[in-house]
Amino acid sequence: MSKPALVAAVTHVFQSGWYFIGLDYPVLIKALYGVGPDTGSQQALRLADDVRVFDAGRLSLYKNPKVSLSYAEYYFQQLYLEEMTLPDGTVIPERPVALDIDEFIADMWNKGIHFGIDVAAVKAAMASTKADRITFASDLEPEPGQDATVVEVSSELHRSDAPKARPDGRIDLQSFQNRFPQIKAHMRLLKKLPPVPGLPGFDLAGRKTDPEPPKDLTLRFLSGEGTEAKLFEDGEYLVSTREGFLSVDAKSNRISITDKIISLEGVSGRTTGNLQLAGAYEEYGDVQEQRDVTGSDITVHGNVYGNIHSRGGTVVLDKNLVSGSVHNAAGNINIAGVASNSVIYAANGAITISRAENCVISGSRVKVEEASNCEIIGDEVIVEVAEGCAIAGRNVEVESAGPRRRTEMMIYVLVKDVTQFDQEIAELDMRIAAFVQANQASEEELNRISALPDVRRYLALAAKLRTQELVLTPEQGQHLRKIAGAVAEEMKAMQKLQQELQVGHTQIKLLQDRLARVIEQKIEAAGISRCGLHMVSGDTMVRTMPFAADTAALRQLQPKDIKARLRGTPTGGELLFADSLGSLDWHMNPHLRPASP
Repeated sequence: MSKPALVAAVTHVFQSGWYFIGLDYPVLIKALYGVGPDTGSQQALRLADDVRVFDAGRLSLYKNPKVSLSYAEYYFQQLYLEEMTLPDGTVIPERPVALDIDEFIADMWNKGIHFGIDVAAVKAAMASTKADRITFASDLEPEPGQDATVVEVSSELHRSDAPKARPDGRIDLQSFQNRFPQIKAHMRLLKKLPPVPGLPGFDLAGRKTDPEPPKDLTLRFLSGEGTEAKLFEDGEYLVSTREGFLSVDAKSNRISITDKIISLEGVSGRTTGNLQLAGAYEEYGDVQEQRDVTGSDITVHGNVYGNIHSRGGTVVLDKNLVSGSVHNAAGNINIAGVASNSVIYAANGAITISRAENCVISGSRVKVEEASNCEIIGDEVIVEVAEGCAIAGRNVEVESAGPRRRTEMMIYVLVKDVTQFDQEIAELDMRIAAFVQANQASEEELNRISALPDVRRYLALAAKLRTQELVLTPEQGQHLRKIAGAVAEEMKAMQKLQQELQVGHTQIKLLQDRLARVIEQKIEAAGISRCGLHMVSGDTMVRTMPFAADTAALRQLQPKDIKARLRGTPTGGELLFADSLGSLDWHMNPHLRPASP
């Protein structure tokens, strides 16, 4: 039987003047409204012991309750039956009478209270001799449901700040075990828990009050870059699609897996310890003293007092670098603020600094707006204002230079040592000169012989015969043969000299071609070496500094060795400028031949 049909049947019993004896009220409410104790899977439940007609004489004992919006009150007091005189004249005096809980329930039902009677409170009030107004019935408020939510399903999402264990078993108190957990690809991160409907409530009349429907959520709305929502047999999950680091957008709550770690707390012994990172890193706080950050594509928006080690990408410092260091093995370094008492090294990248003081700076290309008391080395060095610096580079451009207090201003133009080419060029020049001299001697001897009267006469006749300007008779031919016999030795000498001249010209051409190739090799090996010094304001020295290998070997020197190399007593090289005023625009000319010994 349906619950509405059961309610109608119970109402019919009560309104027909009957009531239940030994009624189990909680079971009745459970049967009618589904609220109450768990009755299990029983096919039948005991509701009451019996039904009985409601005595009309006792009906008047029950008064009307005071019904409010969500509860009902009843005034309980001791009741008495009035004095009675029986037909035989016997007088029955006034006597107390007790209320019955089963009658009370039936009477309240007929007065509209179909739900929420507190049977225990009513029984206690009936048993008490003290008059009292009690709340005997209350509405049942609907029980709210549970909104859909997500729960973490991976322990990898949680960081560990325990000290890091080294491979040799010792504990590194300067580093945390897992400050920034790395997420693997295809890892289940979050599970959606579906919404759970609430339970209905009921008012005193037994009318159902539905709860507010629980809120659902769409898991894919939480999916950012590197994650996706996927449905499995046991539910819906947010799954990583790539390997990387967890990032949660505070505004949209989107969860992403990115190559970059974003930190807001700074790097210190309290927050992170030393960091060994597999990917890019962005820090909004400060990097404290003696803290090491190792990774790639490192960006720090705060001040850096510690050490940055990057395997590649770009290192960006938005503020200042103070008494720290920045190393980048395969990328650029950009410092927007001031670098002070620090070491900046880019093995194969460019360095850009707004202002540098007391720093050692080494990179393939270095650009500094203001440099004071710094040692700077690079293939290309551009400084707008340099004071008391020692600068070395293949291509040096300084807008303004001068000393700082007692620290001198020095600029070294790095020039490649190409003396091995100069030696070969000198040898080729000597060999070419020897052939030229030999050819000149042969030409002089050839001119002397051809100027002899008989030889000159024979050569003239032979030339006219070749051009057919002259035709000889037999007698004249005999005479010509006599002349030829007379100058035969001279003609042989001339033929030999002409052969020697031809060989000499060929050798000169070959040697000149070889010389051109060696000069080209020297120019290529020497590369570009220049210095542009636009304004000098105080004693400034510029000289060349020869180097044998690649400039990378010089740039890779330890900071103390760079200082010693640039601040020590100059050895070798050529003095290009030494003055307190003026300017310099010097370009190395690799075409210059070595001086003759």
